[in-house]
Amino acid sequence: MKKFFKNFLEKFIEGILFLSSSVTTLTVLLIVIFLFREGLDVFKQSPVEEGFAIVINKNNPVKEITSPQLKNIFDQNITNWKALEGKPVNEYESKDSIILFRIDNISTYFIDAQLGDSLQYVGKCISSLVDSLPGIIAFIPDKYVDKNFAGRKLNMGKITPSQFISGKEWFPTAQPAAQMGVLPLILGTLWVSLGAILIALPLGLATAIYMAEIASDKVRRILKPLIELLAGIPSVVYGFFGLIVIVPMIQKVFNLPVGETGLAGSIVLGIMALPTIITISEDAIRTTPREMKEASLALGANKWQTIHRIILPYSISGITAAAILGIGRAIGETMAVLMVTGNAAVIPHSILEPVRTIPATIAAELGEAPQGGLHFKALFALGCILFIFTMTINLLVEYISSRNKYSKR
Repeated sequence: MKKFFKNFLEKFIEGILFLSSSVTTLTVLLIVIFLFREGLDVFKQSPVEEGFAIVINKNNPVKEITSPQLKNIFDQNITNWKALEGKPVNEYESKDSIILFRIDNISTYFIDAQLGDSLQYVGKCISSLVDSLPGIIAFIPDKYVDKNFAGRKLNMGKITPSQFISGKEWFPTAQPAAQMGVLPLILGTLWVSLGAILIALPLGLATAIYMAEIASDKVRRILKPLIELLAGIPSVVYGFFGLIVIVPMIQKVFNLPVGETGLAGSIVLGIMALPTIITISEDAIRTTPREMKEASLALGANKWQTIHRIILPYSISGITAAAILGIGRAIGETMAVLMVTGNAAVIPHSILEPVRTIPATIAAELGEAPQGGLHFKALFALGCILFIFTMTINLLVEYISSRNKYSKR
């Protein structure tokens, strides 16, 4: 009876553990599925705001237009239809000039009596206006484009992954067409993360070597908790520190108009990555067999030669994993970066320029994006890109760790 009860208890505990692991795995899987389901929906939509249409004269030969071209037209950077085809434009030739029209401009062309007491004739007025002006391009509510409409609805196409990744402008709320170019955000994320690891890795590795091989037990017992305490400080506190100390310092040292730059973000993230790099690197260094170190010293090598030629090569896989995990921490950080990088969604050409990262963009814009809209889905697509980055880093860490295990056997 006692044996039966013991076996039953063991099976029950095993069942509880299995259920717990299954629920955790299923939850993570559902989160990933939800993320990609929402994010990939952005490629099923047109960049034109939902409920609106771009219309032109029916005799206009233009068949399709891209979102950047449409933005340049309404910004009046492109003022002639020939410019869309790459043809030379005669500034005195007006027959191919582009005439812009928005629904707010209707009172310029029609009086209240023509529009009707309850605006019931607005659709007919817009139709006649588009039909009478060969060079017009109009941004109007889609409800006015019915079967009797005299103009032609312009095909804007769908947002493609290549346009999304390689686009250079991020204006998801722009009218008449959203600009969904995430290249500045990707480059900003990589720029800041690379700067952070270049700052954190030398400092972290030097500290790990000191704690593992040089410092006395008393000093190590003091430093270890202090370094681990850095990992428990909220990221917003790092952001405040960067905003009050690092940003003014960078502005003064480099004589910049503003100190919120990629360098400020790199320094703050480098400080935040230090505990991860130091802890993992120190553990890797301390796994070096004592016999190898004693053999090196017995052959006449001093302490520094032993560290350089024996300890570091033996623990290089663990140090590499620490560096990669530090990059992962930097890539996924939100609040501290949001506070010190300037949040400029432009392609950075220098680390002394303001940048914007993917996590900061999601944090700053998600609360203002209408749920289910194009902007909302585009932010989820950014989350998919960030997930791919972090997943790649985790797989790389697993590969390096497994290679390290096999090399020690």
